[in-house]
Amino acid sequence: MDGCAQMCKCFLILFNILFALVGFGLVALGMWLRFGAETRGFFDIDLNTPEFNIGVMVLVVTGVLMLLVAVIGDCGACNNSKSALGVFSGLLTVLIIVEIAAGVMAFMWSGRVSGELVNFYTTIYAQYLNTRSPGQAVTLKLFHNAFDCCGIGGEIEIFVRDTCPEGNILQKFTYPSCPSVIKNVFESHAPLVLGGFLATAGIMTLALVCSVVLRRHVSPQASPPAYVLLTSSPSVLLPPPDAQLI
Repeated sequence: MDGCAQMCKCFLILFNILFALVGFGLVALGMWLRFGAETRGFFDIDLNTPEFNIGVMVLVVTGVLMLLVAVIGDCGACNNSKSALGVFSGLLTVLIIVEIAAGVMAFMWSGRVSGELVNFYTTIYAQYLNTRSPGQAVTLKLFHNAFDCCGIGGEIEIFVRDTCPEGNILQKFTYPSCPSVIKNVFESHAPLVLGGFLATAGIMTLALVCSVVLRRHVSPQASPPAYVLLTSSPSVLLPPPDAQLI
C-alpha cells in the first residue's frame, strides 16, 4: 500500500477507537440513568408520556450500534479485510444520514423540543409539590444545575428552594425561572447544535472516504491451486536404453 492508504489506515484505527469510547460512554450513561441509585426514581415519576424511557433506550441502542460499527471498522483496518471494510462503509453511511437528519430536525424543531422539555419540567414541579418524592427531587436538581435556574416563580420561588443549585442565600433568591431559561437556551443554541451535528457528520464522512480508499488498495487474497503435486524424492535421470554401460 502507498502512503495515502497507510494514512487512511491509521486514521481509521484512531477514529474507531474514539468512536468506540463514545459508544461505550452512551451505553454507560443509559445504564446509569436506568439502574443508578440516584436516578432510579425517574422511572417512578407519573408522566402522561414516556419520553424519558424512550430517551434512555435511544442512548443505549445508539451506543451499542456505535460499538458494533467501531469493532467492525477496526477489524477491517487492522486485518486489511475487504468484506469488513465494506460492511463498515455501509453502516457508516447510514449513521451519517441519521446524523444529518437529526441535526436538521433539532434545528427546525428547537421550539417544539423546548416546549416539550418545559412541559416535562412543570409536570415534575407540580408533582413534587404534592408528593415530595426523592426521585422527583433529583430530577429537579438536575434541571436546576444544568440550566442554572430554580422553579417557575423565579426570584420569588419558595416551594422548591431545597432543590436549587448550591450557593449563598442571596444567589438562591435571585435564580431565574426555569421555563423561560429553557426556552432561551434552546432558541439561542439551536445553530450551535446544528453545527455540532454537521461537524460530526463531516468527520464520519472523512472516515468513510478513508475506508473506501483503503478497501481499493487491499489486494484480494490469492486462492490456492486446485491440485498440488507432492513428490517424496527428487526425480532420477535414467540413461537412454541404447546407451552402453561401462
